[in-house]
Amino acid sequence: MLAKEFYFQNKVIKVKHISFFLSLIVTATLVYILNHPLGPAPALGKFLSPFEGFWQNAENEKKFNDETFSFPELKDKVSVVFDERLVPHIFAQNNEDLFYMQGYITAKYRLWQMDIQTQNAAGRVSEVVGEKALDNDRLQRRIGLQYGAEKAEEFINQDPESKAILTAYCNGVNAYIKSLSPKDYPIEYKLLGYAPEEWKPIKVALLLKNMANMLSVYEFDIENTNFIQKYGEKEFQHLYTEVDDFKDFIIPEKTPFDFKAEEGFARTTDKPIRDKSEVITAKDQPVYESYNNVLKKPDEITGSNNWAVSGAKTKSGKPLLCNDPHLELNLPSIWYEMHLVSPTINVYGATLPGAPCVISGFNDSIAWGVTNAGRDVRDWFAIKFKDDKQEEYMVDGKWEKTIKRIEHIYLKNSKEFLDTVLYTRYGPIVFDKTFRNAKGKQLLALKWTAHQPSNEFKTFYLMNQGKNYDDYRNALKNYTCPSQNFVFASRSNDIAIVEQGKHPNVSSEITDGTNSKNDWTAYIPSEHNPSVKNPERGFVSSANQFPVDATYPYPISKVGVYENFRSIRINRMLSDTNKMDVTTMQKMHSDNYNIFAEMILPTLLELEKGKETAEQTQLLEFLTGWNYRNDADKKEPVVFEEWANAFNDMLWDEMLDPNLPMKRPNSYLTANFLKTDSTSIFYDNLQTGERETREMIVSIAFQKAAAKLKEKYGSFDKIPDWGTYKATTVMHLAKLDPLSKLNVYCGGNRGIINATSDRHGPSWRMIVDFGAMKGYCVYPGGESGNPGSKFYDNLVEKWSKGEYFEANFSADIETVKKKALFTNQFNNK
Repeated sequence: MLAKEFYFQNKVIKVKHISFFLSLIVTATLVYILNHPLGPAPALGKFLSPFEGFWQNAENEKKFNDETFSFPELKDKVSVVFDERLVPHIFAQNNEDLFYMQGYITAKYRLWQMDIQTQNAAGRVSEVVGEKALDNDRLQRRIGLQYGAEKAEEFINQDPESKAILTAYCNGVNAYIKSLSPKDYPIEYKLLGYAPEEWKPIKVALLLKNMANMLSVYEFDIENTNFIQKYGEKEFQHLYTEVDDFKDFIIPEKTPFDFKAEEGFARTTDKPIRDKSEVITAKDQPVYESYNNVLKKPDEITGSNNWAVSGAKTKSGKPLLCNDPHLELNLPSIWYEMHLVSPTINVYGATLPGAPCVISGFNDSIAWGVTNAGRDVRDWFAIKFKDDKQEEYMVDGKWEKTIKRIEHIYLKNSKEFLDTVLYTRYGPIVFDKTFRNAKGKQLLALKWTAHQPSNEFKTFYLMNQGKNYDDYRNALKNYTCPSQNFVFASRSNDIAIVEQGKHPNVSSEITDGTNSKNDWTAYIPSEHNPSVKNPERGFVSSANQFPVDATYPYPISKVGVYENFRSIRINRMLSDTNKMDVTTMQKMHSDNYNIFAEMILPTLLELEKGKETAEQTQLLEFLTGWNYRNDADKKEPVVFEEWANAFNDMLWDEMLDPNLPMKRPNSYLTANFLKTDSTSIFYDNLQTGERETREMIVSIAFQKAAAKLKEKYGSFDKIPDWGTYKATTVMHLAKLDPLSKLNVYCGGNRGIINATSDRHGPSWRMIVDFGAMKGYCVYPGGESGNPGSKFYDNLVEKWSKGEYFEANFSADIETVKKKALFTNQFNNK
């Protein structure tokens, strides 16, 4: 049979050749696709290559053998013992080698995590994923994270010891990076198609500034200004500051203070210390419409717990200390567990990947842990520019020049983006007509303690070596931002807590930047920060509550996100219990009792009584018999959560106007408001034509919750238990479900000691027993950042059950080796 013919470029081609040409075209197309990136994704050929692609990230058990390496950069030999959980125990003969090896080992197991977090803080994610990250990068630059990190690095370099340790750490990270070929890169580099870069001290500073950004966003100047302009000062004070007889402060009530406030502070609680701005008027409000959502300010604090119990209340007669910082639950975990040993250091605990030292931990003399203080350390200053050129602005009747900082943002597979940020004496103009369309005459400059020179790293370096209370207080003098509650216990039977940070005389509203007298004129001296040592009650604790009673000489605004539920429960349990031990502490960490429900549910039930349908009676019966525990296997928390959320949304609907952001009162203020105010204007729902009462809002909210539950589950009998409903997720940093731990079954919630919600929770649990000189810990992740490793998420299940691992803590390497998986020796030859 003759082949058919067709014409191509005036030549006759036979059909039998068509298959060849089609194969050639398909092959050429595949070759192109496999070797060229498509958008932000990498070239698939390299990613799928068996020689350098993701296959190389499969864990090789042969890596867990004893090995010896030569590192000429070391001053002496270093041994690293990896235990059965892959926790590294680093034994060095001097501190520089110790931190060099900490950098090397951390990079080996957490390199991409270190990298992407600093890229985010520096506003450089666009280099990795392209233009879709441009807004995020511009925001990070404009709030001054890179600017603050540069100030910090310069300040750290002025201290020879800090500089030497930081340099050693970075050298260790770089030694690991230099040892890699593309096939060895962590899988995320292959997925995103980029390579690691040199680790410099500025990156360590960026990590610390990133933590400051996560934990010091608790100012609401713009929102408060909006509220007062709309509803008045009296309503503002009533809603946000007139709290009930709360007594569970961080510093026990009636603790004497043997000092007076420094000049520059006034005891005018909850009101701006400085004059209000004359240039802020209602017509300028559109300027503020986008701030709240962009800056992602929470109504509730990102919480944490810590406490220490004196020997008088323990079985052993020695202190117990506990810490569980609550943060976003991510993989790789935010923390990296390590043990560091040198002639002057023997410390164990949670480290921050990318920075030296232990952040929350213990040594053979002291232990410490941190919670977020939630203090306001930022102000927004209203700037009056001379003209549209914005080259000069008014201060004290004179024109001062702005400083233009040109930010170079490089977009992946695209051109460079230049962003001009204006700096004033107060700080950067974050939003303007070029970013987030901040229209109108009025622009605001951000002043923030994170912009100031600081050396938080030195706090932890000194704390790691601390021997007693005086060492602890001396270490804290170096700590600036974010403000934290540092709990302390020692082998010599001292316990203490200090709310540490640099606290200026901030305002609660937008401040007039045309008057220099409105600038920060004073800071609370470190020795005047709220603190207590060995209180009579036998324990200290913090859970993000308001720190002190009214006898404290300095003003602290109550307008914020202080969360009092957990402190009430913690103090209740510690007060009612004696002869405590590690088991007592473990049960407390996992306690699911809901103080919010205890406070608000009886009132809700009373107001709803008799208004429900026959079918809805089942839900009320659920709640009437509930013991207020958010245990994973209970259904009652699901019904309460839906009702409370519906009530909260209806009650504070006035705060949801996107054109006029205001801060909704948090859950504690809401619970008190419901019980103590039955006639407020806020019970009226703006979406209806009638004026609602408290009883009506409660009932409508219940009807909405019941309807939602029935629509979602078909019948009330099919409502899932709390652990299933909550569906806690430990999410990969790149938001990739296959690399995440989904639907982790556990109890707890916001406002509960076990504060595990859907995406937040205890990121590190630690208990230190000075009676046995032992530590116990667990966190929701694993030591390896490699999703192909069995040590990637192997701790999550124990964490979800409230179980712990005993820390393999000893200054004797032979003792540590008894639980060794393998040991690496690093020689300096």
